[in-house]
Amino acid sequence: MAEKRDYYDVLGVTKSASADEIKKAFRKLAVKHHPDKEGGDENKFKEAAEAYEVLSNSEKKQRYDQFGHAGVNGASGAGGGGGFGGFDFNGGGGGFSFDMSDLGLDDILGNFFGGAFGGGGKRKSKGADLQTVVTLSFEEAIFGVEKKMDVTTDLNCEHCKGNKSEPGHKLKKCSTCGGKGHQTRSFNTPFGQINQDEICGTCGGEGEVPEVPCSVCHGKGKTRQTEEVKVTIPQGVDDGAALRVSGRGAVGDDGSRGDLYVEIRVKPHKKFTREGNLILSSEEVDMADAALGTEIDVDTVDGKIKMRVPAGTQSGNDFKLSSRGVPYVRGSGRGDHIVTIRVKTPTNLSKRQKELLEEFKSAKKKGLFR
Repeated sequence: MAEKRDYYDVLGVTKSASADEIKKAFRKLAVKHHPDKEGGDENKFKEAAEAYEVLSNSEKKQRYDQFGHAGVNGASGAGGGGGFGGFDFNGGGGGFSFDMSDLGLDDILGNFFGGAFGGGGKRKSKGADLQTVVTLSFEEAIFGVEKKMDVTTDLNCEHCKGNKSEPGHKLKKCSTCGGKGHQTRSFNTPFGQINQDEICGTCGGEGEVPEVPCSVCHGKGKTRQTEEVKVTIPQGVDDGAALRVSGRGAVGDDGSRGDLYVEIRVKPHKKFTREGNLILSSEEVDMADAALGTEIDVDTVDGKIKMRVPAGTQSGNDFKLSSRGVPYVRGSGRGDHIVTIRVKTPTNLSKRQKELLEEFKSAKKKGLFR
């Protein structure tokens, strides 16, 4: 018979380790070596469980610290009731027993056994959230708009009103589970016999079934439906924003509805671009107009307006149209519209135009113009 390893070495802790440190060490090893897990090791799991059973008990730990394995031989490894390796995970027979839920292992072990440590019937779920996309024009995003859209989801059956029964008939107690919504099954595991609560496959955890299933939804209580949803798009919304429409998602088992999330897509504009709450555009002016000054028509999201271009304007100069930009989503007011001037250089000049430009060039060289 192989010599037993030191319990502290097994768990990888020191003699001064606290109860929490011992518990965490065992929990880590239990998850790693669980025999029902791929790559698990039953022998190492048993070894860790034996070490934890002793070191987690203050009296046994004291005897072990004083006398070693000889001081606790009667506490573990003896014939317990229904466990493995002499340990009784169900607390019977005076052998090895501890509370799995106290270790925080019930969630992990429940996964290995299909919910063996879980509770009773089905929890009624809330309605699921839905997502959709709406595409706006540049102007709709600037000034806001109300959009109508068709959304398809699971809603309460209109024929049975979600009751699952054909109208005029009632629900009756499920004969499979006796109205409990779950069934208890017992089976053997490396921990001994485990009682497992499973959701009833007949009633789905509800505890009741239709006397006569609805002829439209066939007893499901829900049907796939398309409904029209009105969404108010606020002014100033930007591309990529998401809006939440409360209570327009799917219907849940508990009767509540989730939310509808609307993702905003904004079409590009042929003339305007947007930077935050600024609108940017450009306008062309002739070289002579830029030099002498002029007034031009400028396109804005509010329509055309007159803008003064002062004499001596250079190509690339920016001019601000105050409060002609994007409205602020939060608060009042609007951003600005920035107009960039592009000076157009003439081409295909006539003979007279060339003469005039030559005269201008010559006068400039003589210092007549600055």
